[in-house]
Amino acid sequence: MEIVISNLNKHYGPLHALQDVSLRIGGGMFGLLGPNGAGKTTLMRILTTTLRPSSGTVQVGEIDALHDPHALRRQLGYLPQDFGFYRGLTGYEMLDYIATMKQIPRAERKRQVESVLEQVHLTAEARRRVGGYSGGMKQRLGIAQALLGNPRLLVVDEPTAGLDPEERIRFRNLLARISGERTVLLSTHIVADIEASCTGVAVLRKGRLVFYGSLHELVASAQGQVWQLETTPTEWERLQATHHVVASRATGTTVLLRLLARENPLGRGEPVVPGLEDGYMAVMNAAR
Repeated sequence: MEIVISNLNKHYGPLHALQDVSLRIGGGMFGLLGPNGAGKTTLMRILTTTLRPSSGTVQVGEIDALHDPHALRRQLGYLPQDFGFYRGLTGYEMLDYIATMKQIPRAERKRQVESVLEQVHLTAEARRRVGGYSGGMKQRLGIAQALLGNPRLLVVDEPTAGLDPEERIRFRNLLARISGERTVLLSTHIVADIEASCTGVAVLRKGRLVFYGSLHELVASAQGQVWQLETTPTEWERLQATHHVVASRATGTTVLLRLLARENPLGRGEPVVPGLEDGYMAVMNAAR
């Protein structure tokens, strides 16, 4: 299901949460990357019809999302950044309740609830109360409720925030598997989530689109700008004031730095092959 966003704006008085954002998103998993406050959640809420833009258009497949939001909701699954479940209900009961709210016929409800529980590997935990679920289990239950109704578009907002490394990997793998059958839009500020799962990415900064393309193109944005350098603590302080330090590691009396610079820092840096995080930081630096 293709998403076409054209000249999208959202203003709250003098605050411009989104400014002239235009994107074209195809099938599979697409990442929306940016720091907190970049406008990602505002864009997600507009796409899921819970917020109207100040201007612009959103076309999802054949549906004009702004003029026919009810038609889009029938094709949509949404996992917001902040969501809650009734802690006293079991996982099965919670999904059955949500399926009822989605007006899934009673005869079909049981089959769908059991199917989504199996997809997110929660069948064995279905009769446990949600209040006893771990953070990762609750996130998987959140995806399960979003999958009810077999939506063609799945929107997930910061889904791995707060998860431990093992749960984060498990959740990313789940999203990647799901994306083979539908369009998945993943909003996050964690670069590793994009790198592990997405084929395309857009970067937002202060409501503006500062990059749109493939992961390879984002990495290429830092080509020739990434250096590794061993410094003294005094040099480190000086370099931090003039360069963007991506990583640092103390090695006895010296510090090993990975930093972005258009010219060789201190004349003794060693060029390093850039990664996705380097590309992201290079794009953000250029936008500043």
